[in-house]
Amino acid sequence: MTAAPAGPDSDTGTPPAAGPSEPAPAAPAGARAGRFWSVRRIPAALLALVVLGGAGILLYDIVAVRAGRPAMQWRRTTAEHLARWRLDDTGVLIAAAVAAVLGIWLILLALTPGLRKLLPMRRDDPSVRACLDRDAAAQVLRDRAMEVPGVQSAKVRVRRSKVSVRARSHFRELEEVRTDLEGALGTAIAELGIAKPPARAVRVSRPPAKKG
Repeated sequence: MTAAPAGPDSDTGTPPAAGPSEPAPAAPAGARAGRFWSVRRIPAALLALVVLGGAGILLYDIVAVRAGRPAMQWRRTTAEHLARWRLDDTGVLIAAAVAAVLGIWLILLALTPGLRKLLPMRRDDPSVRACLDRDAAAQVLRDRAMEVPGVQSAKVRVRRSKVSVRARSHFRELEEVRTDLEGALGTAIAELGIAKPPARAVRVSRPPAKKG
């Protein structure tokens, strides 16, 4: 779900109430809950196929040359081009840039966990690891927000370290609705069991005035 910045109160001209970004209550101490790492099957498989194919062709050609046969055409052509090309040629610089970008991409894949949509949950039992999908967490928090009296609609966006909520209230004072919404969301976030409870940013405004 996507949250958009709330505008001024269309009925009263009062700016929407915005809650401070405060974390939910800290989770009980337990085993460290690190992020889940992606297996990276597709990049690993593609890289393995490229390396295996290139090494196999090169090994076959070397064995053929040792057996008295001429080198394959691609090796002769490559050797001729390498003899003519200079390091400052445009083609060489482009090839080097592409190779550098691919290398950096592979390094980032190896050093970063990925799976950003999964939120690690508390490990009260060290033998159990669990996670919660961010979209599922957003749906749960939206349902809890809709239970607050005065809330007509709510949009929730869950990030790794922050929960952004935009709600519209059709009755009650905005500050009262925001306060109740803060409390309900704080309790809901604690009940989700997230290892690092995210901060909350709550905005409450009036629905737009109906035309005509």
